[in-house]
Amino acid sequence: MIAEMREALQPALSAVLGREVEISEPVLLAGGASKEAWAVDADGLRLLVRRAAGGVIHKHTLSLEEEFAVLEAAYEAGVKAPRPYGYIPELSGREAFVMERLEGDTIGRRIVQKEELAGARAALPVQMAEELAKIHAIPAERVSFLPESRLEQMIGELDEVGEPHPAIELGLWWLRENRPPRRDPVVVHGDYRIGNLVVGEEGLVGVLDWEFAHLDDPVRDLAFSLVRAWRFGVPEKRLGGVGPVEPYLERYNELTGFAVQPYELDYWELAGNVGWAIGCLTQMQRHLTGQDRSVELATLGRLGAEVEYEICQLLEKAAA
Repeated sequence: MIAEMREALQPALSAVLGREVEISEPVLLAGGASKEAWAVDADGLRLLVRRAAGGVIHKHTLSLEEEFAVLEAAYEAGVKAPRPYGYIPELSGREAFVMERLEGDTIGRRIVQKEELAGARAALPVQMAEELAKIHAIPAERVSFLPESRLEQMIGELDEVGEPHPAIELGLWWLRENRPPRRDPVVVHGDYRIGNLVVGEEGLVGVLDWEFAHLDDPVRDLAFSLVRAWRFGVPEKRLGGVGPVEPYLERYNELTGFAVQPYELDYWELAGNVGWAIGCLTQMQRHLTGQDRSVELATLGRLGAEVEYEICQLLEKAAA
């Protein structure tokens, strides 16, 4: 497989970079339920080739061509994102794109626990707010193909699972009945959290995985990092297991002028958990139906029960 990929990458990367290049042996990186990530060097350039795999995590996922266009727009807007090099329509039968390979950690448990990253964790709340403010300022017309997502879409997604899940259904009911005033939609990352950020000793190095980008309420994006699943075993640090929410919210409001209130974060934190619980179930269905047999996908079905418990906890807190 590696030899075949090297043979395919040699001409593809030469075309993307506009010159003949010598490449190293590509390395398939671990992780990624729906995309392959190949690390390769080309004449000293550290590259990462993101290639379609067998399926998609979610039916609303962007194509790789669309994701690459969003990455280009983000990079142009000054977001700390990998430099985009080029889109490849066909690489051994699947689409792909080439971007800069950044140095740093992306594994959530390492980021929230490694002693060497203590300084990074102290800096991350403000840094995360600064990058998200840049993302939300990207002109929508620059990425006019992006769909607008609505909270109500989650109802249909749960119906497709075809199973009763009272905690999720109660969460959806509460969200319908208690929605804060609507904000104008902006370009959002859609999966902005620890695990999709590259982190070095100085803090945030880059923002990865733009496949869920869309137009939405900015606070929905702002609050997704608060979902308990993304604290990676450090639940007392509400912002992704790295720190408190207050400096994150304060810096975001300072840069955007949106004056987001804490109760809005509470609402959208619950919405993030409801959405993730449904996501766990839909990914489990890919395994159970034979669409994409995977221990990882099967495990996500079990994880969904933990998220449902968190939904109950948040609803109890809201009631109090």
